[in-house]
Amino acid sequence: MKIKKIDKSSELDKYGIESVVKFLHKHLEEYGDKKKAIREAINYSFSEKEGKGGFLLLGLEKDKIIGAVVINKTGMKHYIPENILVYISTHKKRRGQGLGTKLMKKTIEETSGNIALHVEEDNPAVGLYKKLGFETKYLEMRYRKD
Repeated sequence: MKIKKIDKSSELDKYGIESVVKFLHKHLEEYGDKKKAIREAINYSFSEKEGKGGFLLLGLEKDKIIGAVVINKTGMKHYIPENILVYISTHKKRRGQGLGTKLMKKTIEETSGNIALHVEEDNPAVGLYKKLGFETKYLEMRYRKD
């Protein structure tokens, strides 16, 4: 697997934002969001406004997407990590082959500052995140007004 970092929307032209959205929507399965939310996170990563931005990592094999990561900058530093890993997924037929580990290691290498991520406790990836040094800081709770 070749990993390509994309930090400008123009660099995504070869693959297209919709192909990344569709890939993540399909392969995140029950841990994913609606396509609209995925698209918003990707667009945020390409924002040039101060305090915003981020990047994508695409895991590629023969120019086909087999893994993807979306990192958003938070614009903060001391009380919230500088970056949030919004989405990470590998092709469901390629799981268990170390692709997720490679994507996570490359994400850590390419990210400046600390990284936070939200993960459901029953997600099998929790073990990978802990193995790579992620810690459980607190329990997140949300009040939804929708």
